Amino acid sequence: MLILMFTGSVAAAQDHSGHTAPPTAEGQAGHGTPQPAVTEQHPAGHEAAPAPTQEEKKRAKQPKAEKKKVEEQQPVTITLPEEKRQLIGVRTAVAAYRSLDRQIRTVGKVDVDETRLAFVNTKVAGWVKKLYIDYTGQKAVKGQPLLSIYSPDLVTAQEEYLLALRSQSAATAPGGFSEVAASQQSLIDSAKRRLFLWDITEEQIAELEKSGKPKTDITLQAPLDGIVLEKMVLEGAYVMPGMNLYKIADLSNVWIIADVYEYEAPLVTVGQEARVSLAYEPGESFTAAVIFISPVLDPTTRTIKVRLAAKNPHLKLKPEMFANVDITASSGARLAIPTEAVLDSGLRQIVYVEKKPGVFEMREVKLGVRGETYVEVLSGIRKGERVVTSGNFLIDSESQLRAGPGGGGHQH
Repeated sequence: MLILMFTGSVAAAQDHSGHTAPPTAEGQAGHGTPQPAVTEQHPAGHEAAPAPTQEEKKRAKQPKAEKKKVEEQQPVTITLPEEKRQLIGVRTAVAAYRSLDRQIRTVGKVDVDETRLAFVNTKVAGWVKKLYIDYTGQKAVKGQPLLSIYSPDLVTAQEEYLLALRSQSAATAPGGFSEVAASQQSLIDSAKRRLFLWDITEEQIAELEKSGKPKTDITLQAPLDGIVLEKMVLEGAYVMPGMNLYKIADLSNVWIIADVYEYEAPLVTVGQEARVSLAYEPGESFTAAVIFISPVLDPTTRTIKVRLAAKNPHLKLKPEMFANVDITASSGARLAIPTEAVLDSGLRQIVYVEKKPGVFEMREVKLGVRGETYVEVLSGIRKGERVVTSGNFLIDSESQLRAGPGGGGHQH
């Protein structure tokens, strides 16, 4: 009976979870020695996790936005063993200061140099007596006779000049009056000036004074060396003052009018050198220079007219002919990296920098002027750093795979 009662009291002291109940005050009073402390056990038999530290509590209370910001500030790095780098073909290049040359390729049209273009016309009315240059395309030399015109007005002006000369001779004879002689000199000067205004040359006037007989026709001469582009007169035709008779152009120098898109316009400056080539003359090119940039944009084509000047000694560049134009634009020395080093997603430009062999760090960069093979870096890269130029896409993919979903990886 006593054994059963003791067994029941021990069972009552244990709860249903298998833990031993702590001793009561009565139990301690009933024994002479203190009872040992009992450690709480988990059902699986492990001890409970230690209480969180103050730092862990502080981190747990930190807002998610701040956690994300801290993670974004930390650079994204990835380590690749040498075997894997060789497998994906990783190559690097050094960021350095380089001259960024860019070729602007466009199409231009050959035009006449307006400073070497002239119209031939007459200042007197009359009839065309003879044509010395009688067809379009004929070469003309400066001072060469072009045509002769019979003009009654010109004959009258010559007679007035000769009469003034004879009157002066009579006035300056012995017994003449000095006042009359001075008046006659004024008439001579007036008649001579009238002949000059009608494009009568000094040589022709000297010949008139020598012969003493007026010429019935006037000869018009070529004002420059060139090609007759237009002939607007025939023999026997009646011409009026101001009527254009010939159009002559010197084609040894020509203009090329090229169209440059508005995004390329800032790269073009006056004085830049260009190469001009023709489709039907492969392998041959002409040197040209930019002499004028239009201040107005064509709203239809969104282009700007650029005028280039080129020498044309063999007349291979003909007006209205189309030509290929390559303008070399140089921006000077700038910190630049190869264009293939940049991963451009449209919103961000990413570059992978090799911090040490096998360790690559992702950098977001800001780009500037683009050249043919290099691009300027405004921020994100320093001089002397090595950037990945080949295999960077695979490194970027590996970085995102390792980050995993929600692992703090980057987004393009």
